[in-house]
Order: sequence, then C-alpha cells, then structure tokens
Amino acid sequence: MTLGLAAEEWQAVRLSLEVATRSVAVSLVPAIAIAWLLARGRFPGRMLLDALVHLPLVVPPVVVGWGLLMLFGIRGPIGAPLHDWFGIRLVFTTEGAALATAVMSFPLIVRAVRLGLEAVDPGLEAAARTLGAGPIDRFLTVTLPLMSPGILAGTVTAFAAGLGEFGAVITFVSNIPGETQTLPLAIYSATQTAGGEATAARLAGISFALAVAGLLLAELLARRMHRWLGRA
Repeated sequence: MTLGLAAEEWQAVRLSLEVATRSVAVSLVPAIAIAWLLARGRFPGRMLLDALVHLPLVVPPVVVGWGLLMLFGIRGPIGAPLHDWFGIRLVFTTEGAALATAVMSFPLIVRAVRLGLEAVDPGLEAAARTLGAGPIDRFLTVTLPLMSPGILAGTVTAFAAGLGEFGAVITFVSNIPGETQTLPLAIYSATQTAGGEATAARLAGISFALAVAGLLLAELLARRMHRWLGRA
C-alpha cells in the first residue's frame, strides 16, 4: 500500500499523470502554431481548419478513438508504415494513450492560446517593428510574453482534462493494467468488479482532487501572469 492505495491503484494514478504529461508535451507546440494561424492567418479554408481543430470537443470521444484506431492501427494508413518501417506500435500502448489524450485536449490548448494571442495589442508589435525588430524578435520579445497567460492556462487545463479522458483512450488502446489503464479506466474496471465500490470511490476522489487542483492552478497562473505583465 502507498498513500492508502494498493499497488495497482497507485499504478493507475502514475500512468494517468504520465499520459497527461506526454499528451501536453506532444500537442503544445502544434497547438501554438495552429492558434497563430487561426488568429492571424487569412487563407482559404480557415473556417474549415477551425472546425476540424475543435471537432474533438463536439463528437463522442469514442468516435475519436475509433478514428485513431483506423488510422494508427497496425493495418491503418499511418500505423502500418510506422510498424513495418520503424517498429513503432501505438495501439494498445502507453504512447497510444498519450496520443488519444493529446487529440482530445488539443482544442483546449488552441482555444486558450488563441484567446491570449487575440488579446495582444497589435500596436505593440508595430512599434517593435518600427524599432527594427524582425519577425522572430517581435514574437519572442513582445508577442510570446503577452500571450503566455493563455499558453499556461491552456497547458494546465489540457493536463487536467487529460487526467479524465476515457472514451478515446479505451477505444484506441483498450484497458490494459500497467500499460493503458489510467484513472478513469481503473474506476470503470472497479465498478464492473464485485466488491469494487471502495476502490472506485478512492480513485474517484483522487481523480476529482487532481482535476480541481489543475483548474485552480490554471487560474492562479493566469492571474499571476496578468499581474506580472501589468507591472512589466
């Protein structure tokens, strides 16, 4: 027992934290790039891209998991080359769970970053340009610091949401203890087991505490960044 949890319960907690961390690490940079395109870009198909990015928020997570299974399964158009050429298999693995979680939480990061970017005063960027700052300098010294509250809020919110992802994960990578069984899947397994009510209650309490802590941290970081930028 560790912190009142059995070994397999602690394993589910550890795996959830690992999967959520990997999912954010995988999706953060692409999410910032997509948010920039949606906020600043003017190109044909922009509305379609916006809809596709936010699609995981409105379709059933099981549909997302099924789509990933079709694409990244060992016979899928992406999964087959990965498996045959590089020996990489995502289905039924921890890496696959992180991918499914990243896809589901991706719109949350994009939305938060886009809102942070749209709040940046273009006049500050124009002033930096007149002083001779190039595009990269303007982004690193003006735009990025000002949009950082959105990045932080989106990152922490996506992490908290990743801890609770269920449908896409179980559809794509199944429910394998020690490999893909995150907290939500462990709770589901406990509810399907005779006498598992106490285990389900413990894990649900931990899941709730982690989610609340993540949301509070996101709000705290955003407020502190706003105050810091206000004094800068």
